[in-house]
Amino acid sequence: MSDLHSINEAINKKAGRKLIPSIIVGLALLAIIFTSIAFVPILFAAFVLTAVLLALHELSTAFNAREIKVNFPQLLIATTAMITSAWFAGLPGLTISFVASVIVLFFLQLLRGTEGFVKQATGTAFALMYPGFISGFIFLLARSGDGFAYICVLVFIVGLNDTFAYLTGVLIGKHPMAPKISPKKTWEGFIGGLLFTALGTALTFDYWLERDYWIGALAGVAGVLAATVGDLIESAIKRDLALKDMGTVLPGHGGMLDRIDSALITAPVFWGIIEVLKRFG
Repeated sequence: MSDLHSINEAINKKAGRKLIPSIIVGLALLAIIFTSIAFVPILFAAFVLTAVLLALHELSTAFNAREIKVNFPQLLIATTAMITSAWFAGLPGLTISFVASVIVLFFLQLLRGTEGFVKQATGTAFALMYPGFISGFIFLLARSGDGFAYICVLVFIVGLNDTFAYLTGVLIGKHPMAPKISPKKTWEGFIGGLLFTALGTALTFDYWLERDYWIGALAGVAGVLAATVGDLIESAIKRDLALKDMGTVLPGHGGMLDRIDSALITAPVFWGIIEVLKRFG
């Protein structure tokens, strides 16, 4: 028993997070996502919206702690309006509501005076876009007639990359990929995640989307690149704001933004791939 504990502690130290709570939380989230999108899509939308708003609250709290004054209630209303518009009106609704929200929030910021306006307005726009606007592409994928298949493939891309990059990095990772941004991320982990995700996505494209294997493999590669960028962006935010985790809401993962960072960037990339296939596939 002590040997198992020692092994677990060694893995936790090398990976930078607790393995067992991470697995339990991950499986619970997957169960909620697959069940809701399969049977009650509106509950899936509500669940994802809640996750996005929690991530937004974490980011707003971190900004305000570093004297980047953003108004969370205003951002919450604007983000909810954007997501609702995306769900009921598609891409035009998401785009128009985003532009309208930027204008309104900048005006409200202006009413507080000109001192620090650029910094506060920039922080507000950043928080509105990340996680707000880009999360809208998850809803664009889910609201279509093939929403269940699209969300399943998206989850598989992010989940496969996260799992196999983690395992490969823990087992054989030696060469840091971006030591100044994310010291635990290695090139070995990246390659492991890339290979297994490309293979898995090729199979899911054939099974769920009835597309050629090679298209799925390319989509998997694009997804891994996007997920890696998403992870590095969130790590850069934490380093700039001197934070270890964005929050503590998810045991083994930290904050909600720590959990959904990869999916946020992968969703618009995957949506773009689907749109290209619809038009030219």
